[in-house]
Amino acid sequence: MNPAAQSYIHEARDLLTQLEQMLLDLETDASPEAIDSVFRALHTLKGGGGMFGFPALSAFVHHFEDAFDRVREGKIGISKPLLDAALEGRDHVIALLDAGGDEAATAELVGSNQARRILAALEGAVAGAPPAVVRLHRWEVSFRPSKGSLRCGMRPDLLLEELRELGECRIRCDVSDLPSLESLDPTLSHLGWVVELTTAQPRAAIETVFVFADDADPRIVQLDLDEEPQIVAATPVTAASAEVVTAPAVATAPAAPAARSGQRSQSLAAQDTVRVPSAKLDSILDQLGELVIAQARLNQTAARLGDSTLEGLVEEVHRLVTGLRDTTLSVRMLPIETVFGKFRRVVRDLSTELGKDVVLVTDGGETEIDKNVLDRLSEPLVHMIRNSADHGIEAAADRVAAGKPAQGRVRLAASQDAGEIVIVIEDDGRGLDHEKIRLKAIERGLLAADARPSEAALAQMIFAPGFSTADKVSSVSGRGVGMDAVLSAITALRGTVEVTSRKGEGTRLTLRLPLSLAIIDGLLVRLGPDVFVLPLIAVEECVEFDVTELTRSSGRRMLRIREHLVPFVDLADALDGTVENDGRRRVVIVRAEGERMGLVVDDILGQHQTVIKPMSAYHADLEDFAGATILADGTVALILDVAMLLRRLGGTGIGLAA
Repeated sequence: MNPAAQSYIHEARDLLTQLEQMLLDLETDASPEAIDSVFRALHTLKGGGGMFGFPALSAFVHHFEDAFDRVREGKIGISKPLLDAALEGRDHVIALLDAGGDEAATAELVGSNQARRILAALEGAVAGAPPAVVRLHRWEVSFRPSKGSLRCGMRPDLLLEELRELGECRIRCDVSDLPSLESLDPTLSHLGWVVELTTAQPRAAIETVFVFADDADPRIVQLDLDEEPQIVAATPVTAASAEVVTAPAVATAPAAPAARSGQRSQSLAAQDTVRVPSAKLDSILDQLGELVIAQARLNQTAARLGDSTLEGLVEEVHRLVTGLRDTTLSVRMLPIETVFGKFRRVVRDLSTELGKDVVLVTDGGETEIDKNVLDRLSEPLVHMIRNSADHGIEAAADRVAAGKPAQGRVRLAASQDAGEIVIVIEDDGRGLDHEKIRLKAIERGLLAADARPSEAALAQMIFAPGFSTADKVSSVSGRGVGMDAVLSAITALRGTVEVTSRKGEGTRLTLRLPLSLAIIDGLLVRLGPDVFVLPLIAVEECVEFDVTELTRSSGRRMLRIREHLVPFVDLADALDGTVENDGRRRVVIVRAEGERMGLVVDDILGQHQTVIKPMSAYHADLEDFAGATILADGTVALILDVAMLLRRLGGTGIGLAA
């Protein structure tokens, strides 16, 4: 496949992702601007397909362009059947792209029952759509071509024709600059025009008329800013309905150039974007990791030699490597809303399939996460959202009977906490039936008949392989069916899943994942002969420690940090390590999941740029560690997973009580 066609495929995929969100937005905002955005996206797909060797795709998209052109002209309105057909058609276009120009595969897709069904649904939706109801606005558009513009091919009559196509026009000719007949030069432009335009089209559509006529000096002013817009059943306006009147021109104020400036900014932004394969970014990051390790060794060598010139150079190298690291990592970090967007479609389709009214609410989409984590996160999230909509949300009648709104709500939120990303999937449905889970677990031999575990422990049982409390199997998996796969995927990302639920109120699933799988700022601490790394983002402060605190015979181990009491644990006890107890130790105060704890260590060695190396297959089950790193002297230091460590210590009480 030639590079141009490959580039078109990449750009088309991005455009189709945007198109899906545009179509979903039309359900709540069918403004002319939103409709124009959809039409332009379809027009771009069709034109590019014909230009770069995808004629079948171009022909298929042509049907959708026709439909939305009719919407754009006001002949039909937006309807659910039309959007359903368009969303299915968007999926079919992706399939045509996946065929990659293969003639046999493309022919099979074009002649498939699915393609015929989509086109029939589209035609039926267009035929059955109600007339569009639109809001009309009044604009005053004035323009005066420059004196020599006619010699350069300026055609004012064509500009007027395009304006007439937008709506009802009253056109006045400004003859105030017309010279006497004796001094008239017929090759120069002496006239201006003022057009009062009533249209449903946005300002951008008017500006588009003059996009290649900057020498016409167009000025656009909205006349009805302080008036209620007209709301009418739209009918297409033809040129015959435009009224032309010759009259003296009326002075107009210059229009704000914001919309055109925005278009130019977007165009420049598109030109400044470079598409890079993710494999190249991974390679750059690997090389950067080795550079960070080499730079640490250089620091150590400079400190040993004591050469001031070398130390200055090392400081400069350190600054450059740190900047390169931050820039490289920022390239790999993407806002999580890039995967949040697709879940709107998931919930919409499920609402139709299940016959429920369910809405998805998202929050924290701007939270950034490493691309590798993001790519592997999508499938588990889809599964959990499907379960929330299917088995979490009740039918509308049941919700009303329970005093709830008929519309169910699934909330998807993201935030950062102590070097982790926290993702919450929460529904306001029926909640988990803990007693039913207990009985099912007994039936499957997971619990003893007389066992009475806590609700939290019962909730976690939904992650057991094949576990389900559903009375019958539906097309959408029940809560628990396949949840073991979700847990495996999250665990592979060094993450955790926690379930909390209250019967009749809803269920909340909390995922905790690392922000990045690459490089972090760490704090080196020593415990006996061993060195460990604490992620710096989880460290609050470091204080001196009185070793007599470890000899208390009773009571909880607590430190007073200013006005607060903070529990502490000897890290040697937690990790079964050794201690070099010379009477002087230190404690690092860390925070994770909203909890603070002190970790007692032998010494604090300082800050360190930490390149995360994954644990080997033989050590993958060591939950307290997030990975390993190579120090400047070539030795290996383990990276502590602070959140997991505090979770374990808080649950077992290690070191918290004598």
